[in-house]
Amino acid sequence: MIPMLFPIVSIVTGILILLFPDILNYVIAVYLILIGVVGLVGRRNFF
Repeated sequence: MIPMLFPIVSIVTGILILLFPDILNYVIAVYLILIGVVGLVGRRNFF
């Protein structure tokens, strides 16, 4: 269910970046943090 949301989030993010290019740094930072958290939580062990 969640992977179906990724294309929608990408489209909305792309539109926001086109409308407000100044928020690009924040969008990238949030994206990287979310990917890192999902990567850590998705793993069985952290070490």
